[in-house]
Amino acid sequence: MIKALLLLLKAGKLGKVLLSGGSMILSVFAYALVFGFWYAVGFVALLFAHEMGHFLAARQRGLNVGAPTFIPFVGAWIQLKELPHDVETEAYVGMAGPILGSAAALACYFAARETGSTLLLALAYAGCMLNLFNLIPLSPLDGGRITAIVSPKVWWLGAPLLIALFLYRPSPMLVLIGVLAIPHLLQTFHKRADGTPEQYYDVPMATRVNYGIFYVLLAAFLGVMTYELHDAIRV
Repeated sequence: MIKALLLLLKAGKLGKVLLSGGSMILSVFAYALVFGFWYAVGFVALLFAHEMGHFLAARQRGLNVGAPTFIPFVGAWIQLKELPHDVETEAYVGMAGPILGSAAALACYFAARETGSTLLLALAYAGCMLNLFNLIPLSPLDGGRITAIVSPKVWWLGAPLLIALFLYRPSPMLVLIGVLAIPHLLQTFHKRADGTPEQYYDVPMATRVNYGIFYVLLAAFLGVMTYELHDAIRV
């Protein structure tokens, strides 16, 4: 955590880091009103881990990126101040969030097994669910950015998943994501704005396959973990 904050201080102006920290504190306060203080701290930490995955990956690829910003009951995001130069970079940055976020959720799970803490078990479940949700193959979610390397048309598989999730558990957030997804879905019928779709999506087939396999394995793992943790919490 300390190293991550130092990276943020080095990467941007102090004011922006203070804004990020302030939005984190505000989120903790808001979640604490509903779920209790320690759960709120843990949940925001899981969000932070997820966003730092994106942040570190973007910095590694030389992209100009802002510090994470948090909005209570909406989530968090990092601001990419310049777009990826190719679809592989986009997929790489998109994948890094769920990877680090899943690692943080697993840390909660193993800590819960060692201590018997129901709080840590609940946080592990929340972390797995959070990262699994983000893997829905629909842009602007991480899953959409990852599966774009296979084909943007994969996003059309994510649309019915989002609709089914809304029918199962209606939420204004799902409506917002659906609205934001519409322009991305329409782009699958047109060329990119820069007029060079071939260059942007020009990656070796092996790279597409590797990302596709890793995506499916991560989604399957998180799906199993979410199911098992849900049953464990109910018991």
